Amino acid sequence: MKNYAIRRILQLIPVLFGISVLIFAVMKMIPGDVISGILGIEATPELRAQLAAKYGLDRPYVIQYLDWIGGVLHGDFGESIRTSAPILPEILTRFKVTAELTILAAIISWCIAIPLGVLAAVKRNTLVDRCVRVFALLGVSVPGFALSILLILVLSLVFNYFSPLGYVGLFEDPLRNLQIMILPASILGVSISGSVMRMTRSSVLEVLRQDFIKTVRAKGASERVAIFKHAFRNALIPIITLVGMQIGSLLGGAVIVEQIFSLPGLGQMTLTGINQRDYPVVQGCVLFIAFIYVLVNLITDLLYAYIDPRISYD
Repeated sequence: MKNYAIRRILQLIPVLFGISVLIFAVMKMIPGDVISGILGIEATPELRAQLAAKYGLDRPYVIQYLDWIGGVLHGDFGESIRTSAPILPEILTRFKVTAELTILAAIISWCIAIPLGVLAAVKRNTLVDRCVRVFALLGVSVPGFALSILLILVLSLVFNYFSPLGYVGLFEDPLRNLQIMILPASILGVSISGSVMRMTRSSVLEVLRQDFIKTVRAKGASERVAIFKHAFRNALIPIITLVGMQIGSLLGGAVIVEQIFSLPGLGQMTLTGINQRDYPVVQGCVLFIAFIYVLVNLITDLLYAYIDPRISYD
């Protein structure tokens, strides 16, 4: 497994390189520029030239990219054009908020989706199974931002409940932090639980049809043991694959939810950078999210061997 992990880490290098090129190219194609946003109506040619020279925006794109990626390789993501603050410390600070939101959403999703998915598989073609499939379909179909707005309206108008404003760190005030994070995390968790539920149901159903489950039952094992000890463990591989992909996508997909609930996370930082045409901020945020995404996928692949001993990386 050590050799496999090394090979996979080496394979990440060209992937991240391609992502960095794509990010840089897309940012240069966005209409408008940060200089016009900073200067406004005072954007005379002389002032524009001075700012462009100050931030290196007057150099060829290839040179700009090489300077940026060279700094990234040395742990320097550059400085914000708007605030002149270092980008990497700000990314790490805001990543704590996004990571907490992602972990809470993932836990909520698993607690909903996996038990219901197993139950639907066991109660196949019954009323319970149909209700679970309808719920899963709604979870897949309704976007997270629409669910956020709908839930805010229902809670505020019907129950007179408003989500607390501001953000408090987990270690500063855990109870206050949970009050702030539980609603957005629940929305994200419910929005991704549908696909996990469907995958769990289909995967457990496939395993339950196999001969070794019939053998386990024939030996006198209880239905609980047959399902949870034998069937569920063998059904985990596709579920873990989907869960790993969702954790990575949640890091980037929490942008709208963070904006709606005013959470100072990485998504809000990225969206603000896009609106302000702050190229280094957006490039740094997207590249960091991409790195975490591929790292989560690597960890997911390495988990396969621990779950299923039949899998070998030799």
